[in-house]
Amino acid sequence: MTNDYKGFSSFLGSILRDFTVSGGHRSAKKILHLLDTSRWTIKMVWGTHPALIFWLAFIILTSGLFPAGMALIMRGLINAVVAATTQQSDQITPLLPWLLMGLGLAIVMAVAELLQRFLVGRLADEVDISITSKTLHHAAQLDVAFFEDPRNQDIIHRARQDSSHHLSRFLVTTLTLVSSFIQIVSLVAILIVVEPLTIIVLFPLAIPHFLFQWFTSMRYYQTAYKLATKRRWSQYFSSLLTSRDSVAEVKLLGLAPLIIDKFRSIMIEFRDQNRTRYLCRFAGSSVSAVITTIAVYGLFAHVVYKVLKAGLTVGDVAVFAAAALRLRGALELAVLSSASVFEQTLYISNLREFLNIKPHSPNGSGRTVLSPQGRIEFRNVSFGYPGTNASTLSNITFTIEPGETIALVGKNGAGKTTLVKLLARFYDPGEGEILFDGIDTREWSLDCLHQKITFVFQNFIRYEATAHENIAYGDWKRLMDDREETERVANEAGVSHLIQNLPQGYDTLLGKRFGEYDLSGGQWQHLAIARALSRDAKLVILDEPTSNLDAEAEYELFRRFCELARGKTTVLISHRFSTVSMADRILVLDGGRLVETGTHENLIARNGQYATLYGFQRRQMGLSSLDGPRES
Repeated sequence: MTNDYKGFSSFLGSILRDFTVSGGHRSAKKILHLLDTSRWTIKMVWGTHPALIFWLAFIILTSGLFPAGMALIMRGLINAVVAATTQQSDQITPLLPWLLMGLGLAIVMAVAELLQRFLVGRLADEVDISITSKTLHHAAQLDVAFFEDPRNQDIIHRARQDSSHHLSRFLVTTLTLVSSFIQIVSLVAILIVVEPLTIIVLFPLAIPHFLFQWFTSMRYYQTAYKLATKRRWSQYFSSLLTSRDSVAEVKLLGLAPLIIDKFRSIMIEFRDQNRTRYLCRFAGSSVSAVITTIAVYGLFAHVVYKVLKAGLTVGDVAVFAAAALRLRGALELAVLSSASVFEQTLYISNLREFLNIKPHSPNGSGRTVLSPQGRIEFRNVSFGYPGTNASTLSNITFTIEPGETIALVGKNGAGKTTLVKLLARFYDPGEGEILFDGIDTREWSLDCLHQKITFVFQNFIRYEATAHENIAYGDWKRLMDDREETERVANEAGVSHLIQNLPQGYDTLLGKRFGEYDLSGGQWQHLAIARALSRDAKLVILDEPTSNLDAEAEYELFRRFCELARGKTTVLISHRFSTVSMADRILVLDGGRLVETGTHENLIARNGQYATLYGFQRRQMGLSSLDGPRES
């Protein structure tokens, strides 16, 4: 309880600070920003299904008049009953209009509530499809650099936090808020006739509660915004214990207790933050509820006194009691709805922030080349990753002729992978330029450029898809519906025998997430190579994609690959010199600089960096047969 009190005091203190002049000024700026976000949200949601939103708005806004209508009907019914009793009449005819109106309105209210639930559910589905599709489409437009920058992961995480749910809830809550105001106005109109003091007593009591709920929502959002990184950590720890890629090692090392403890410590922090918020809102709402309830009953007592003085009818008492209690509920609903709208807008601003991000690598002038040759030229290229001061590549200059195969060699961290990422335009160089067929890659249409490149990554994707699809994804627009061409590619790549031995052949669903059949690491790599060959590209990039193969298997694979890729410009990264020696030319990188270039024989004769690395690997192979046969 002591911790709860300390947390509550700290949370309440932070809210009170927002009422200061400086805090109020900052809050005013935020409110203006959120009003703009609200307009943006309404425009986004309206575009999903205008007709659905129109009828939902009609139902919710019309419902705001129901309580006042029912109160007036009950007033008429009670006065009619009192009149009949006074006249000692047993005729029900005078009561029928009121009874039928009450029945009709009750049925309409019941159906309207059910219809509202139906429309809200439909709207949630429509918004989910629309907003999620927009988010994924925008993510597809962003470049690789954005996703590789760890500083952007929190932005992605916040944007993905039930964004479509927040948008649909924002609209429904906004309509509910407007409906509450309609309900308040209609009820106040009735109550003022009975007791004019109503508006003077109740409304001033609602204002502090309104401000308290708004600032509570803002403070909680600010706390949640700062905790985005820790939420990603909690998801990471959870995945370590449930992912097929990590569960074996975690079990072997006995890490489960440690990981669970780390996960619990983060979740306990979240729990304590939420508990403080719940306590704060409970305290504020309780104080408001008690004060307004006392005020309502004070007014009710005054109305009863006026009845005794014969100033009002019994029906007036009944309608005041019902309407005053409904008004208190409507005021509470309006306050909570406004706070909820405010909170939803805060979360929606995260999605808006993500959708406003522009790619670091613009699409250039959109130039296309109908018959590219595959000539590559680096001119004084330097590059450093965003967020770092160090240069990964410095003043790199070289040329690759069409159809030439080159190999990149160097120690880990020399810049080999960075160089090919620049070549594929995942990043743009900080200095210098990269030309593809004499045109700066920044001037190419990105789509056109990427269509001319095939890239086999070191950490290639093992697609949860059929064997046919795993190959066809290399050029899916052409191959997804062309089984014959896919089989031809598989045969050329040497994986047809592997696929034919699968349970359902090319229709076998691969991977353990959704299917029942998995491949070995080497077999997956063969499929990745086949996928690369299926693409009609002029530039082929191979970034150590055969790490699961032994030296002899790698050598045979690349020998066959070079035959199949003849006429295409090929850039190869490998640590095995038996493979590297097959290249027409070898570029040696050291510390981000190009230090040597030449054929295998020339570089050995030069006795420089390449010869040193080659000799080191020879000595390793002399001590172990892990890499298979020695290079000659």
